[in-house]
Amino acid sequence: MGRLFGQMALKNVLKDERPLMRNAKTPPELRIKETNGDFTSEREKWIGLIEEYKYFSKPDIVHWFFGTMTKEQIGIFAYKHTDHHLRQFNS
Repeated sequence: MGRLFGQMALKNVLKDERPLMRNAKTPPELRIKETNGDFTSEREKWIGLIEEYKYFSKPDIVHWFFGTMTKEQIGIFAYKHTDHHLRQFNS
């Protein structure tokens, strides 16, 4: 049931251009616990990771919730996820 639900949720997320919903649950292992740090440095790392995506070669990846995703699905989701976080900071 879990993976089937995840695949249905993925189709729902990717079906159109709507942004990701606000206040979605974050699994505990992905929550940021640091309260201070170098925002500029972290932003630069994030930009670098986004730029490296064009070289991403793993054809399928297993997402913790959505299950197996194609490169195209990963790209769309990564775009929506990035957009989601930029909206958090009004960027």
